[in-house]
Amino acid sequence: MTEQTRVARTIPRRGRERDLVEVRPDWPGGPLPALVRANLPDVDLAGWLAGHRDRVDELARRHGAVLFRGFAVAGAADFRTVMAALSDDVLSYGERSSPRSQVTEGVYTSTEHPADQPIVLHNEQSYTVNWPLRVVFHCEVEPAAGGRTPLADSRRVLARLRPETVAEFERRGVLYRRNYLPGISLSWQTAFQTDRREDVEAYCARALIDTEWVGEQQLRTRQVRPAVRRHPVTGERTWFNHALFFHVTSLPDEVGAGLRAALAEEDLPYQTAYGDGTPIGAEVLAELRAAYAAETRSFAWQRGDVLLVENMLAAHAREPFTPPRRILTAMSDPVAAPELTARRAEATGEPA
Repeated sequence: MTEQTRVARTIPRRGRERDLVEVRPDWPGGPLPALVRANLPDVDLAGWLAGHRDRVDELARRHGAVLFRGFAVAGAADFRTVMAALSDDVLSYGERSSPRSQVTEGVYTSTEHPADQPIVLHNEQSYTVNWPLRVVFHCEVEPAAGGRTPLADSRRVLARLRPETVAEFERRGVLYRRNYLPGISLSWQTAFQTDRREDVEAYCARALIDTEWVGEQQLRTRQVRPAVRRHPVTGERTWFNHALFFHVTSLPDEVGAGLRAALAEEDLPYQTAYGDGTPIGAEVLAELRAAYAAETRSFAWQRGDVLLVENMLAAHAREPFTPPRRILTAMSDPVAAPELTARRAEATGEPA
């Protein structure tokens, strides 16, 4: 294909766009995600996005996620070009909670978790005070079997919870306890991308995280965050937290039982509670699981797919799979928590 032909197909004449690309919120996998599909071969997604970012923004905020299918996205380099077209602020992966490998600037492998284990629904980095507004995935190698990336609308999850459950979380918040234990969880060196304790302490002070060093190798942290946030553009309230994801009962039974047999409660790699330290009861955990399950939607990956997830409006997960499977991911558009901006304003004397 000549470059002239590619440009012509990427930016079509008025009246031909429907033939080139179709937008389908009501396809069999929708409405979460909405589908944007190229109907001709070799359509350049980055070029198409350059002229349609407002439309994509509207779709992402209405539906929670957008799947781009049939475009010419062949690997990490193409995917990075797509990210540049989607956002002016592609992020690196900080305050890590899962193992990933960097493929190119701003592009990582999806979580390197055993293929036979699921990853529970969650909103990326909701436990932090700086999180990405968007998480984007690219299917470089489709799974041999399984391996879907389920989605759940976080607004609808919130609406399914009992008012008294939501009120309790809003009153208390969520406490996240983490232990960085070599050989059991991510080391603090990997999580914070430094070998210097003073760098970790400085980062945690800025990020409203309490730190405690335990012996020579172990770092223990505590942080309290809201369970419900508002989307900075739409203003919608959304269930945005890791309360269930980081709870030890969300691990496979044999893994959770093994950790509890080997470690004291205060040494578990991850655990959550209400913000005042009160345990989250089994009935509430079951209610959260039921709300997520009722709103879960999924589709089968195809090679070349790009999935944009509006992180504050949709949670994502991963099914077990039969290899091979290679899904790349990138994050963009950082959001600072209101409590962080208030703290900064207090420190500088400037308005929040």
